[in-house]
Amino acid sequence: MRKPAGIERLYVDFDSFFASAEQHLQPRLRGRPVGVVPVASEHTGLIAVSREAKAAGVKRGTVVRDARRLCPGIVLVTARHERYVALHGEIIRAIETVLPVKAICSIDEMLCTLMPSEQADALALAQRVKAAIAREVGTTLTCSVGLGPNELLAKIAAEMEKPDGLVALHPKDLPGPLLSLALTDIPGIAKGNAARLTRAGIGDMAALWRTQPKELRRLWGSVEGERLWMGLHGYAVERPETQRRMFGHGRVLPTGWRHLSGAYACARVLLAKAASRMRRGGFSAKALALWLTDRDSAGWYGEERFLPTADDPSLLASLSRLFGHAERENPAHTRLRSVHVTLHDLVAAGEQAEDLFGFTAEAQIKRRQEYLSVLADRLNAHYRGPLLHWGPWAEIPGGYAGAKIAFNRIPDAEDF
Repeated sequence: MRKPAGIERLYVDFDSFFASAEQHLQPRLRGRPVGVVPVASEHTGLIAVSREAKAAGVKRGTVVRDARRLCPGIVLVTARHERYVALHGEIIRAIETVLPVKAICSIDEMLCTLMPSEQADALALAQRVKAAIAREVGTTLTCSVGLGPNELLAKIAAEMEKPDGLVALHPKDLPGPLLSLALTDIPGIAKGNAARLTRAGIGDMAALWRTQPKELRRLWGSVEGERLWMGLHGYAVERPETQRRMFGHGRVLPTGWRHLSGAYACARVLLAKAASRMRRGGFSAKALALWLTDRDSAGWYGEERFLPTADDPSLLASLSRLFGHAERENPAHTRLRSVHVTLHDLVAAGEQAEDLFGFTAEAQIKRRQEYLSVLADRLNAHYRGPLLHWGPWAEIPGGYAGAKIAFNRIPDAEDF
């Protein structure tokens, strides 16, 4: 395992991105406390909070009514995911006037690699990245930049002096700057893992640093514990490239939709969005899974398997059959909370075996349906809406069905 002697990674992490994005897009909001909500409701939680609102005690996840109590002047804005994705593209282009972006870690986090000739000027390059963003995008969107020998330490550095920070963790200085951090300040250590470490006698960063890698692997129950140890100790840890395993979407059901027919209408839209993404990726699926959850966190799960399929009519017919099973097994379903659909057991287009019976009438119909599904995808993307679809199309309150930004997924323009 290689252990870099210098700084090889630069990590960009934006501050309160959705809230700062709204302040950037709406100058009237600058300097004011702002909270971003997924839907216009007094019962939802904030998904982003500006630094002005944070100063009043409002946090991400705070319920709207509590946010108003803590910060009476807070301005609530409904999230506009397509605007944030467009802004993300501007940011990438600005960063790449200074350094190539090696990896996009999330909508507001990017990783760059420093060449050997650039490592001595790492701090100056970081300042140039921040200046390029301010010049090309705007000064309202501030970011914190971290420098380190690997991605983990660079990410930790970016979190150490938020907002608008710049921190370098040099291998020769380790573990000094890390010892003042809490265990949960380390990416990959959530509250559950921190509690497990504490029970094992590892209650702070000094104890974690002394722990042997095999012990962390045992405590994690996987190689991730050992990878964490290697990353903290400054080794170059390259993760194997992950392969696409599924396409799916889920949704908390709006009020008035929390019954089987509402879940079905919502699931049809989610499945159509997932199937469109799957076709753009060049895959077919051999299985469709459906989850229905209720307010008590219980639920119903069903799955249907089939030959590799990518067309909407066939997939929607499968979904209909699954809902039929759900209704027969529990006709009431009056306390539903959320619905999730997943297309999995994927087959890439070039890996599908030729069907010996590919010239049957049924196979010909399926090919035509796949062609029409792709045609519908193109028209819907061009006109930015569900121009063509099979069967009824429900307008789900809050919008953005299948097109919300997730931690590990940035929607394509075609998703909106």
